[in-house]
Amino acid sequence: QVQLVESGGGLVQPGGSLSLSCAASGGIFSLYDMSWYRQDPGEQRELVATITSGGSTNYRGSEKGRFTISRDNAKNTVYLQMNNLKPDDPAVYYCHACRVAGGAEVTYWGKGTLVAVSS
Repeated sequence: QVQLVESGGGLVQPGGSLSLSCAASGGIFSLYDMSWYRQDPGEQRELVATITSGGSTNYRGSEKGRFTISRDNAKNTVYLQMNNLKPDDPAVYYCHACRVAGGAEVTYWGKGTLVAVSS
């Protein structure tokens, strides 16, 4: 069982930056593809960025160039650096871990961290 704990959310002014972290425990972190999702109230969770176990990254279009996902396998942590935050960026941001084991997809979610943007 993998536990994921997000941190780093908060209130920032438009154009500001935040750095989210997600600390994992209870599994072999380096085997997992790690992602950040966002969820607005009443909406489904949307994928923001993914970093695979091999280090490849992928971003949703609106965040590309502003957000950077990275991982430190030695610290069992995945990060999301968020720059130039915009008024439509506020949401709860969730950490997600995924791997295929025995032919089945195994996934875990964190509890989320709130990002707010306001002047």
